[in-house]
Amino acid sequence: MLFPKSLTKEKEMGRKPNTRLQIIQLGARLFIEEGYTETTVGKIGRMLGLSTGNITFYFPTKDHLLAVLVDELIDFQNLLMEHATEEGQSSLLAYCLELTSIAAACEESEVVRDFYASTYSIPYTLDLIRSADTEKTRAVFGEFCPEKDDEWWRATENIVSGIEYATIMTREEDIPLPLQIERTLSTILTIYGVPEEIRKKKIEKVLAMDYRGLGRRILSEFREYIERVNEENLKNFARKRKNR
Repeated sequence: MLFPKSLTKEKEMGRKPNTRLQIIQLGARLFIEEGYTETTVGKIGRMLGLSTGNITFYFPTKDHLLAVLVDELIDFQNLLMEHATEEGQSSLLAYCLELTSIAAACEESEVVRDFYASTYSIPYTLDLIRSADTEKTRAVFGEFCPEKDDEWWRATENIVSGIEYATIMTREEDIPLPLQIERTLSTILTIYGVPEEIRKKKIEKVLAMDYRGLGRRILSEFREYIERVNEENLKNFARKRKNR
């Protein structure tokens, strides 16, 4: 996926990137706390004392700003997967819990649903998600699909991402959350060739957990992670300027 050159032109022109980092920090906070749809470039500018032109110099649209947050979301999810496997949890169960926590978090908050739905609705960010998830699913399900080539994994991820989006957009008033989780996991695991007995065991284990509490906890940890990463980026920039 290629972004317009304007995303990086501040570096080429020698502009100070601290403004860019401040935009990222505030934009990420607003996207998570108020939703992507409700957050406008104008609001970000007013809160930072910047004109709309200043914002769009760094990020031509808020889609481009969301892409930065999606990159951070992907890093966060990879860390969760690594932590789970280090604690002895199978990568398959960790994958199932990741999807479950997203579905549960979206049911807890329409703002969260709006954020996740937006990441799957915008071409820039959907490409990021599909690229990262293609690598992830190959690592998780490779043993069940040993002869599949790169094209198959990419094509399958395109289908699976559609299933994930449908789950995000399904409300409990239409389909109970446990049934959403069961159907989503069963469908995806079947696509990747996971045997029925293993599918049933993993899904039963997930549904026996406090998945609503898990969704709230993961969302809280993601918010903290984003704040910490963006704050560290600002501090690192300040240190580099001081040491020049």
